[in-house]
Amino acid sequence: MAEKKATTKKATETKAAVAKKTTVKKATAPKAAAKTVLAINAENIGFKAGDVYQALAAAEKALSVKEIAKAAKISEEETLLGLGWLFKEGKLANDGEKVTLA
Repeated sequence: MAEKKATTKKATETKAAVAKKTTVKKATAPKAAAKTVLAINAENIGFKAGDVYQALAAAEKALSVKEIAKAAKISEEETLLGLGWLFKEGKLANDGEKVTLA
C-alpha cells in the first residue's frame, strides 16, 4: 500500500510539473488610447487660445506645450491650435523650447 501511495504522489507531482511547463501566459493587448474628437472651427479655437493665454498669464513665465495644456486643463492638440492662433496675432514669443507672452 505504501508503494501505491508513493507512486500516486509521484504521479501527482509529475502532472503538476507538466502543467507548470505547459502554462502559457496570454499576451494582453495594450489598451487603445481614448480618441478625442476636436471641433475645429474658429470659435472653438478662439476659446482654446483664450485658455492658453490665461494659463501663460497666470504662470508669468515661459512654459512648454505640455505645461500649458496641464495648466489650461485642455489637450495638447487643443493647446497647439490655441498657440497657433496666438502666434498669428503676435501675442507670443518662444525660445525654441518654451512659449511666453510677447
